[in-house]
Amino acid sequence: MSCGKKFDTGSCVIDILKDIVDAQNDVLHDCLTSCEQSIADLLGDTGGGSGFDTVPIILYNKDGSPFKGYGTKRGDHCNVKGSFYFRVKSVDDEGCAILELLFSNRPHVLEEEEESSSSSECHHHRFDPKSPAQQNCRNLRASGICITVDLDCFCHVTCLPAAATL
Repeated sequence: MSCGKKFDTGSCVIDILKDIVDAQNDVLHDCLTSCEQSIADLLGDTGGGSGFDTVPIILYNKDGSPFKGYGTKRGDHCNVKGSFYFRVKSVDDEGCAILELLFSNRPHVLEEEEESSSSSECHHHRFDPKSPAQQNCRNLRASGICITVDLDCFCHVTCLPAAATL
């Protein structure tokens, strides 16, 4: 049974994320999921557009723990960041999604680590919250850091209110 109205892949998480991608790409549809309000806000049901471009999400692993993705920008391997908040960029027919890590301009947690390697010394600046509660979710911004995930690895998705992240 599908949790999304438009898609029926057999996976609740995949169906909802496909609905979000469609909404983010301004494709109108009737969604009857728990993310209905966020999608409606994104689409600006009151007319004239909402100014929002993203439904931020949190994914949960099959063991119930929140999923945290890590990444770094090209050429900045010393600045590893972790986030519990994502923008869905795309979902393919095989159940893989490209997610962009979202960060606030004012993170709650910032750790600095120093490590040296044989070729050079690098000062690692890591943003590594231990739970979604440790990561500021106000004023989330797109990071340009994207990861690919297998949506069959997740059992739950939580939508945050629609936001302007770009």
